[in-house]
Amino acid sequence: MKATGIVRRIDDLGRVVIPKEIRRTMRIKEGDPLEIFTDREGEVIFKKYSPIGELSAFAAQYAETLHKICDLSVVVCDRDAVIACAGVPRRELMDKGISSGLEQVIEKRSFYQYKQGADTVSVTEDGNHTVSCAMPIISQGDLIGCVCSVISGQTADGQPGETEIKLIQTAANFLARQLES
Repeated sequence: MKATGIVRRIDDLGRVVIPKEIRRTMRIKEGDPLEIFTDREGEVIFKKYSPIGELSAFAAQYAETLHKICDLSVVVCDRDAVIACAGVPRRELMDKGISSGLEQVIEKRSFYQYKQGADTVSVTEDGNHTVSCAMPIISQGDLIGCVCSVISGQTADGQPGETEIKLIQTAANFLARQLES
């Protein structure tokens, strides 16, 4: 654990303000859920809560199935990082933060697909994998993450096909329903 040197007092309602600098670097926004942990030494640890993180093993199996059967490279991410992938090298994407472009796609809450000649959206900031199409995962009105079909390399060479689009949309809707049950 890394010390920040910042000290905050608890107010009369039991609240503690998380400093703006920490919220910015950890990408914590108003309304984001935080999970609270304690240990025997008296430490209290706040961790960003990712509902889809609990389904990461299931999401990985789903992505692997789409890759094997349909030859799609698939990435599943929560609102901050990649939690599952298939058809792309895991070490390049797993647990890496998503790009600001993909974050904007998720925030729009609607289907995204690459159009020939348009700017590309990278999965992560390094830009080695581009999004062909993406569907946000919305469960009970909450924005959870997204499912993406990806192309390796920095340039997209064509628009996604209708089958690819339907598979990505179905995957996102299926994962959202798994979270609801």
